Amino acid sequence: MPRPYVDPYLSGVSLGLVLLGCFALSGQGLGASGAFANLASHAAGAFTKNAWIDGYLSRGWASWTVVEVCGLIVGAGLSAWLAGRLSVARPPAPRGRLLAATAGGVLMGVGAALARGCTSGLALSGGALLSVGAWVFMLALFAAGFLAAPLLRRLWA
Repeated sequence: MPRPYVDPYLSGVSLGLVLLGCFALSGQGLGASGAFANLASHAAGAFTKNAWIDGYLSRGWASWTVVEVCGLIVGAGLSAWLAGRLSVARPPAPRGRLLAATAGGVLMGVGAALARGCTSGLALSGGALLSVGAWVFMLALFAAGFLAAPLLRRLWA
């Protein structure tokens, strides 16, 4: 029997403390899209002259964002296992849901590349730094989500 979810207020405070710790220990905030861009650029650099001799690929794994995303994956798996929610089976979903989720993920990835950052990095790190652009973005993001939810609800039903 899975344990109940953690209180959202406790989760929010905990996330804020993790963000504070990231700023204090690394001088950088949270965000995920930079890790994928960093690894892709280092993988592409593997095909340059002397890349293997210079140890080019080993430096790609040392980036803060790559370490952060690896920790995120391990932490999410550990949390799901401890709560009794770890499962490798995909739950049955209405037709079109997987396609819509994949299309949404691809659009988010393209948007993150065009914006040079992801929503989590901008909302969390930019919001914590009181960036006006980050707060405008967060308001626009939530407004768009509330407007799009009724249109997409039939895919989830």
